[in-house]
Amino acid sequence: MTESDNNTSFGVYKPVGHVVISFPSAQQAQAARAALAGEPGLQDDAIRFMTDRQMVEQVDADILDASPLVNFGQELNLVKAHRELAQLGYHWLIVRAEGEQAVRVAAIARQHGAERAQRYGRLVIEELIEHGTDLPQVSETPDRGLDAQTPSGQEGERAALRPAEKRLPRDAKR
Repeated sequence: MTESDNNTSFGVYKPVGHVVISFPSAQQAQAARAALAGEPGLQDDAIRFMTDRQMVEQVDADILDASPLVNFGQELNLVKAHRELAQLGYHWLIVRAEGEQAVRVAAIARQHGAERAQRYGRLVIEELIEHGTDLPQVSETPDRGLDAQTPSGQEGERAALRPAEKRLPRDAKR
């Protein structure tokens, strides 16, 4: 997955200037890839596709290479969430895009069924796809992990419940 050594933070993949997008199926990811290929301003090599297996392999390698300092940020929690989705069969696009172009990329991806689209900045990783049934986010820590905004706070629950939209209302308690 890495394009260069500049895409890591404490040994964990952090593609600054990119949007990392997860899709429930390879077909959805490929359809979004085709749609994005016509997006003005995106270079031919700006879009990379990853299978579920490739993501699991990348995350496992990242976890092995991670520095203890990675616990100061959310990068490790995010790659663990990516692994959880990949184990459920999710496929990925990694798109080099910043600013308004990143927002357009996320909108196109959502039209093709994307579950998540995270814009990686130097200091902040921003979720670009919000779902109407998302619960309010709670604090994230290295021990608690990434908050998936589900009743349990686990990414697998978010992915498993999405198709039927079975999640609790936004004001429900966890």
